[in-house]
Amino acid sequence: MISRAARFAIAAMVFAGDRLSKHWIEQNVSGWDTFVVIPNVFNIVHAQNRGAAFGLFNQTDGWWRPLFLIGVSTLVLAFVGVQLWRMPRSAWPGGNLTPVALALVLGGASGNLFDRLWRGSVTDFLQVFIGSFEWPSFNLADSAISIGACLLVLTMAKASRQAAA
Repeated sequence: MISRAARFAIAAMVFAGDRLSKHWIEQNVSGWDTFVVIPNVFNIVHAQNRGAAFGLFNQTDGWWRPLFLIGVSTLVLAFVGVQLWRMPRSAWPGGNLTPVALALVLGGASGNLFDRLWRGSVTDFLQVFIGSFEWPSFNLADSAISIGACLLVLTMAKASRQAAA
């Protein structure tokens, strides 16, 4: 079973990787520049997102936007952190996959919250195209959160099927 220290080490590595990648982009890529990595599939860009995932609330002004985004992020961090700290190993569906998934969410959410608190926006730099569809720019923290959430859904679905059998 994965130890408590290992759970938080995973989250710390995600946070560190996110911070390092964002710092590199901020120092080496001018705002809104585009570097084509795979034509019509993948670019490196430099964008600042003042909103939530996929640019939600990005164009919204008002005092409530940063409070809302920081508040929701803080609640998610607190909930996930408590789960990683207190949840007994035997209670995790999917064995080691559940704490790894939670650690990915914790590390990613920490990285984006740090950006919001430090600069008021989140640095995004990965841009993906699927055919003519342009996926909104994202970063390593967003990727970790998405992967962690998908893993959680998979482990819960598997546990639900096993319980029903």
